[in-house]
Parts: sequence; structure tokens; C-alpha cells
Amino acid sequence: MSKIYQVVTYLEINDDAALARYAELAGPAISAAGGRFISRGLPVGTQELGQITRTVIIEWDDLDTAKQGFSSPAYKKALSLLGNSAKRDIRYLEAIGHA
Repeated sequence: MSKIYQVVTYLEINDDAALARYAELAGPAISAAGGRFISRGLPVGTQELGQITRTVIIEWDDLDTAKQGFSSPAYKKALSLLGNSAKRDIRYLEAIGHA
């Protein structure tokens, strides 16, 4: 199976404090489930549409591991702290040249 990159784009953040509480638990939960953070934060530059939105890129060994991480009890606990405080778009991309 190919490595998977999970790209999370925050389309809207309504509560920075809730996001911070979520992030405190989400990072360790994702790492414990096998996810590796590649990048996270605001872009250092943009082109074309040029949206300045928080983005997170996580590498996983495969799609099943990524989905298991998302549904793990530790991540669900973190997600409960986020609630409706943010609207996110989550995509999974297959790595090129990895098998």
C-alpha cells in the first residue's frame, strides 16, 4: 500500500481557545496512532486564490491507518473539544512513487 497524506484545511475558525484545547490532545493522539506531522500552521506564501488558512499535513503508512487514527478514542476525545468551533476540509492523497 502507498503512504497517505492527510491534508486538513481550516475553512473557518470560530473559537481559538477551543482550537487550542483540541490541538493539545489531537497532536499526541495522531502521533500515537501512527501519524507523522509534516507541516501545520498558516502558509508562508500563497498564489492564485491566496487564502491564508490554517493547514495541517499528516503522513500515514496507509489509508486504513489514517482512518483508524481518525476514529481512535483518543482522537475522538480531542474532536469533542473542538465541537463546532471550526469548519474543516479533510482530504487523503496517495503518495507518488511509494509502494
